Parts: sequence; structure tokens; C-alpha cells
Amino acid sequence: MVKDVLDGALRDALMAVGVHPPMDIPLTRPDHRDHGDWSTSVALAVAKGAGRNPRQLAEALRDAITAAAPMHVTRTEVAGPGFLNFWLDPAWLHDILRLVVADRERLYASHDLGQGQRVNVEFVSANPTGPLHVGAGRWAAYGDSLCLILQRCGYVVHREYIYNDRGLQMSLLGKSIAACKQGTEPPPDGYQGEYIAEWAASMPDGENPTEWGYAQARGEISKALEAMGVHYDTWFSERDLVDSGAVQAALDDLVQYGAVYEKDGAQWLKATGYGHGKDEVLVKGDGEPTYLLGDIAYHRDKFARGFDRLIDIWGADHHGHVGRVKAGVRALGHDPEELEILIGQLVTVQRGGQVVRMGKRSGTFVELSDILDEVGPDVARLTFLLQSITTRQTFDLEKVVSQSMENPVFYIQYAHARIASIGRKAADQGVIRRKLTDVDLSVLVHERELDLLRSLADLPGVVLDACVTRAPHKVTTWSQELAGRLHGFYHDCRVLGEGVDPELTQARLWLVEATRTGLAIGLGLLGVSAPESM
Repeated sequence: MVKDVLDGALRDALMAVGVHPPMDIPLTRPDHRDHGDWSTSVALAVAKGAGRNPRQLAEALRDAITAAAPMHVTRTEVAGPGFLNFWLDPAWLHDILRLVVADRERLYASHDLGQGQRVNVEFVSANPTGPLHVGAGRWAAYGDSLCLILQRCGYVVHREYIYNDRGLQMSLLGKSIAACKQGTEPPPDGYQGEYIAEWAASMPDGENPTEWGYAQARGEISKALEAMGVHYDTWFSERDLVDSGAVQAALDDLVQYGAVYEKDGAQWLKATGYGHGKDEVLVKGDGEPTYLLGDIAYHRDKFARGFDRLIDIWGADHHGHVGRVKAGVRALGHDPEELEILIGQLVTVQRGGQVVRMGKRSGTFVELSDILDEVGPDVARLTFLLQSITTRQTFDLEKVVSQSMENPVFYIQYAHARIASIGRKAADQGVIRRKLTDVDLSVLVHERELDLLRSLADLPGVVLDACVTRAPHKVTTWSQELAGRLHGFYHDCRVLGEGVDPELTQARLWLVEATRTGLAIGLGLLGVSAPESM
């Protein structure tokens, strides 16, 4: 890879000017084409420690590199206070095409960052008190895509959903169904959605309303997630955790480690001794364990199952719970860095320009299953993955169902379909793509062609960055860019037909095949299909 060539050249140049190279040399792709193909700030990074002026050091490095120009480098310039910019000949991009074709979808842009570490990713985990609302779809899309990215980067991933199937909310669900069945008002803070009336009407006489409602909720939750293409390895029950004695075992461990004390008849976690701002109650004065103790026991159970790292994906309303759970995990003897808790923002749904209010108890919420029926799983997933989960999202139903280039979902998938149409057209015209080794790629010099290859060159770094920063939307952004460049290429560069040199046709057929591979990888990491036609 050309990045390795540049890294080696910079290390040699640093040694040549009497500066010890750092462990990592920064190399990035400039945002603007007039800044070259690659850029480094290494002179700025090492100048102070070397007692050198950054700009002068950059100039010395430029001279050393120019004297022994590495492969593909045609020009090296100093910019600003000490940046080095490199211009390369197109042959490095032709090498990228060959690499994509050789690695194909299974290997290109894959990494061994995880080295087989076992990671438990717990996401969605909505209370089983009703169908999933559309906001849960965002967590489902994000969590599943993150798992796909982690897998591509060498982690062994386990998807998990925990049902919080005990406590006050379950009691309120049962009482709400029973009240509806009897034609009376539900309890204060009970559930009043249309689904409550439907469940009550279909519940046979003699059934336990809580257990009946729980079974209905579990069925609808799993059905909606399956419709999104989200499949879990474990569906975990909180009541099973309690019944197994795991909660008491966790408390016993915390006591043994000296992390618990008694006050006012309750048992408290010494959370301040483990990085949290205040101590927290584990067992209330009436002997009832708190949600915190249950969460600590649950994470203890996950570590006991042999996972090296735990990732929890929570909504913004759980932000205050992060520190106390991490303190509990640390009190059990685990490195708090082994538990990642990712916090995201909610979704605002619009229909006809009007915001749809969501609240499961009031019954005024948009069900995820209804969204999937209306727009389909591909559109739903990709729409949820357009933005970082740290930003609040507006899900505009009218926009996402439009079949136009203004719709980013249609825009990306249509690029893949366009490539398939080129293949079909070639077959209709009797044009057979030759072996890549028999094709002259040096004819690919049009800026539209090179832009496609630049995007493909970026994909390995994008995937790695998305993994490290837990940001699947970066793959979405890259996929949009590649799709845009494909559409521009399609408009400006004919692949087939009269006036197109046969050698250029062959090279462009391989170019679009490499682009198809890149799009398929990107869409696959987002959990979205790559259609052959639209």
C-alpha cells in the first residue's frame, strides 16, 4: 500500500536529517485535492522534541525525499507551518483496484484489530411492556451495524438483549390489561395504548394479565427486530438472573471485596471509592435490591461467560446510570475500560410536516413495525445510520419513501443497481470482461475514474475508524461519497458503445466491478441489501 511506502520514506528522511522517527507517523488524505494525495504533520509533531523549527524541518524532509523519490511520488511540497503534501501518479490508484479485485468482498477493508477478542454487545433491550417504538429502531440499526464492523475488524461478537421483566413496570402492564379487560380505568402511570386494548380483547379468561402481556410484548419485539434483519445470540431475562441467585452472589462478592456498608437499614456501594461521585444504594431498607444491584449482577454474569469486553448501548435518559454501573464493575475487580457504555439521542418522527409524539404509556407512539411495513427494513436501517447517535435525529417519513436522488438511501442503492445494469448491457452487447492481468489500467486517468479509486483507497481506513470510534455513520458517509462519484462517472465516462476504445472499456469494466465491491462492503456493514435493479 502506498501509505506504507510514504511511511517508510518519511522514516528514512527523518533519520537522514538527524531526527528519531516517532512510533506513529501521521498520514492523512487531504480534504482538498489541491493539497495533494497525502499529507503529513510529522514535522510539527517532532520539531519541539528535536529542537528544530517545524517549517525548516519540513523543508529538510522534503529535500531528502525528493533526492530519493519513493515509488509513485511525483511531487512533495511544504505547506503552512510545517505540513508536507505529496502528489502521486495514478498508478498507485491502479494498484488499489488490483487489491480490491484480489481481496473481493470477504477480505478488502478487513482488519485484525480485535485479534479474536470476545465482545458482548447489548442493545435495544426495551422493557417488555409493549411493541417497540420507532426510536428503538435506531438502537437496533446502530447496534447491529456496530457488531458487523467489529466482526470485520477481528472481534468475535455476541449480540444480546436483556428483558427487564420484573418490577413495577411489569406490574403496571398487567394491571393495565386487566383494567381494560374489565372496562375500568388503568392505574395511575399505567399503559393506555391501543395495543393494550388489543391484547386485553384477545386474552382468554383465566390468563394472568402480566404474563399474557409479557408474552405478547416479547413476541412483537422479536418479530420487529427480525424484520429489520437483527438477530440476537442471547435473549436474557432479568427475572431468571434473580431466580438463579446471581444477584445475591454479586452482593456477596461486593461485600467480600469490602465495597459495601450499611446505613439507615440499607446496604450501600462505596461508589466514591471507585471513581463515582456519590455512594449508591444496593439493597433498600425493605430488603428489595435496587436496579443498580441487578445491573451489576448482570454485568458480572457476562464477564463470567468469558467475554473480554462489554459494550452497552443506552438512551440519553440512562446517562446518570453510567458512572454507578462502572463503579460496580470496578468494585468487582474488573478494569472499568472493559465496559463501554455508549449513550445516544432519541428520534423525532415527522409525517406531513407534523411531529409525531411518542410515549408508550399514553399510546401516542409510532410502532417500529409500522415504519418497517411502510418503508422497508433497508430504508429504515440506512436512514437511522445517516447520523451519529450522539445527535438527535428527525425521521421524515415522506422523504425516506421518495424514489429520488434527494433520498440518500435511494441514492446509494441506485449506484449499485447502475453498476449491475452496466454488466447486463455488456452481456447484451457480447462484451466479455478479460482477466485483470490482461487489461491495461494505465488508461484510467479521467478525474472521475481516479475519484472512484480514491474512495476505494479510503475504505480500509474508514472501516477501522468507524470501529475504533464506534461510529457506523462514517461508513454511511463514505458510501454516499462513493455513490456520488459513481453517478458522476456514469454521467461523464461511457463504458460501452461506439467511440469508446475497447481497451478503455475493459479497464472501466474492472473499475465498476471494484466499485461494486466497495459498495457491497459498505452496504453490508450497514446491514442493507445491495440491489441489482431498482
